[in-house]
Amino acid sequence: MPERLAEMLLDLWTPLIILWITLPPCIYTAPMNQSQVVMSGSPLELSRLSEQRILNRSKRGWVWNQMFVLEEFSGPEPILVGRLHTDLDPGSKKIKYILSGDGAGTIFQINDITGDIHAIKRLDREEKAEYTLTAQAVDWETNKPLEPPSEFIIKVQDINDNAPEFLNGPYHATVPEMSILGTSVTNVTATDADDPVYGNSAKLVYSILEGQPYFSIEPETAIIKTALPNMDREAKEEYLVVIQAKDMGGHSGGLSGTTTLTVTLTDVNDNPPKFAQSLYHFSVPEDVVLGTAIGRVKANDQDIGENAQSSYDIIDGDGTALFEITSDAQAQDGIIRLRKPLDFETKKSYTLKVEAANVHIDPRFSGRGPFKDTATVKIVVEDADEPPVFSSPTYLLEVHENAALNSVIGQVTARDPDITSSPIRFSIDRHTDLERQFNINADDGKITLATPLDRELSVWHNITIIATEIRNHSQISRVPVAIKVLDVNDNAPEFASEYEAFLCENGKPGQVIQTVSAMDKDDPKNGHYFLYSLLPEMVNNPNFTIKKNEDNSLSILAKHNGFNRQKQEVYLLPIIISDSGNPPLSSTSTLTIRVCGCSSDGVVQSCNVEAYVLPIGLSMGALIAILACIILLLVIVVLFVTLRRHKNEPLIIKDDEDVRENIIRYDDEGGGEEDTEAFDIATLQNPDGINGFLPRKDIKPDLQFMPRQGLAPVPNGVDVDEFINVRLHEADNDPTAPPYDSIQIYGYEGRGSVAGSLSSLESSTSDSDQNFDYLSDWGPRFKRLGELYSVGESDKET
Repeated sequence: MPERLAEMLLDLWTPLIILWITLPPCIYTAPMNQSQVVMSGSPLELSRLSEQRILNRSKRGWVWNQMFVLEEFSGPEPILVGRLHTDLDPGSKKIKYILSGDGAGTIFQINDITGDIHAIKRLDREEKAEYTLTAQAVDWETNKPLEPPSEFIIKVQDINDNAPEFLNGPYHATVPEMSILGTSVTNVTATDADDPVYGNSAKLVYSILEGQPYFSIEPETAIIKTALPNMDREAKEEYLVVIQAKDMGGHSGGLSGTTTLTVTLTDVNDNPPKFAQSLYHFSVPEDVVLGTAIGRVKANDQDIGENAQSSYDIIDGDGTALFEITSDAQAQDGIIRLRKPLDFETKKSYTLKVEAANVHIDPRFSGRGPFKDTATVKIVVEDADEPPVFSSPTYLLEVHENAALNSVIGQVTARDPDITSSPIRFSIDRHTDLERQFNINADDGKITLATPLDRELSVWHNITIIATEIRNHSQISRVPVAIKVLDVNDNAPEFASEYEAFLCENGKPGQVIQTVSAMDKDDPKNGHYFLYSLLPEMVNNPNFTIKKNEDNSLSILAKHNGFNRQKQEVYLLPIIISDSGNPPLSSTSTLTIRVCGCSSDGVVQSCNVEAYVLPIGLSMGALIAILACIILLLVIVVLFVTLRRHKNEPLIIKDDEDVRENIIRYDDEGGGEEDTEAFDIATLQNPDGINGFLPRKDIKPDLQFMPRQGLAPVPNGVDVDEFINVRLHEADNDPTAPPYDSIQIYGYEGRGSVAGSLSSLESSTSDSDQNFDYLSDWGPRFKRLGELYSVGESDKET
């Protein structure tokens, strides 16, 4: 406590002494009254009074300076800040002092008689450091100012009442592991609300309370550094450091504040990978699918992230060609996979040497040794029931197209690779041989021809042969077999197309009439070569000759001119075409040569004889079209007259007509519901039969039937179905309606019927006129029927 009290007194008197020494004397000459500010009992007041007496000069009545008041003062009475005084005050108490401005009356209070200023409240410099006030001396009775008002400042004197604070704490920082001594980690900053320019209240000094001996801090800059070299993250990753900031330059009695700093060591690649075990054992069936994962190996690395990434390789062993190893980036292990098929009967186990090496190597730590490790992997192959194996992955067979049926085309072979070999059975996948052109011997795999082949229809036949184990039918294998059909000369050559040559009447001798070429469906190895000739009896043809061209084609030439199409319009020229096969084949193709009329430049104009008899400018096609139009008009006229005649013939007669027991002829028996072509609703809506009853022509009934009265005319848009039902009901309830004893004649079953008429009324023959001898030619099933009718004929003759 004594030390604390001494410091407070020193803080209080230090600014006063400095002010007393440094301030110059302020002496002014005033024409009238003189006054001055007196700090009662202070060295400043004594100094100024002494100077005034020594110089004996007149001065202004007011001399203002700043005043000081100690913050946080909490005495039992208000603290005296200073005193106002003027020379005009002779002590007669006729002058009153008035104080205005910041805090006047609330914080600062003045004695209006003596001019003493007191602080009536506890002040805080951090809240407000200074106050500006105005002092004035007025007459006590009249309140008139004796002098102009004057401003002065009251400053709050700072004391060390605020501890340092870390506004951004707690802090976090990182530093790489294995860092050298003195590596900078981070820096922290504290603040102090006290006055930084006065005393040491805001002068901070930093220190570490917790976190040694790993880290250190610079006292003034608060830069934190590593205090130990090569700190290992794998040993300890996180450190907690407690930092203190103390004011008063770190001296005793100063205030302090603390914060925490969490330092995390970041990883560097300073550890090599290490296999968990030196020997791994795996087993795999021999029939495992290629690419299947057989097993996993893992090399552990104490580092993390990309520093722990390792690549795996097979560096040695007797299975380097059959196996491969890949790295799993997620699990950081190596996956062993199968590259080629295994065979238990050939080799039952393999040994591999695998290596794991870091991907990202830090050269700073290369001296610690190789960042890799090796392990041994033993793989045991397990026996499995394997399907048959063909001697070849594919087969190519050839056969001539004239090969005999059941002849052997080729053979496939297969074996069971297992130790306990099973017999094999062969078959053809009929989905690849839908026409069943081939067969195979189930025991020895010989393929034979089942149906004739034709190379011109199909050159290649692709079938699939299936090999199945007899002991285990689920073990099957397939192999493709391509069969090529070889060509034989079995097709004679012929014209490439149907040629028709045109010969001009005014042509010249030796003129090429037509050039023809031949084709052969066969495909000889050396290509086609054709021989052309005329028939022996046409060798001395007086009209035409032939000429072989170098491009294997044939030209037909005219021997003379003066051809006349009125004498002969068409010439037929048979040509023999032979191929170069062994044996050669030939055929005769006939070329049609038509004589035509041509223009002077050889353009064909007309090739028909009728062209001579046609009128000028009118062709035969035009005449035929004209005749067709005339015939069509005549047919239309005849049909129109016929329809008019049928339409004028009435179906209903008047009452005076009497028709009884007449014969009604029906030319159409009807086609059922579909026979509605002749239906006409107008007949049912006959206006003559609406208002009165008109009997039908075919019968005159004895009884008279009166239709319903009040039946309105039927409009054209009436529902046909409803209309017919009404008329049908009336006909069913009409006792005078036919049919009666009338004869019906049915001419035929209906339009489109394949049968004839069922009526015998119009038959012109009888059974006695018919001859049934043809029944004997119909076979044994009609033999008895023929005998019956034959006997009947003989009896009639006798």
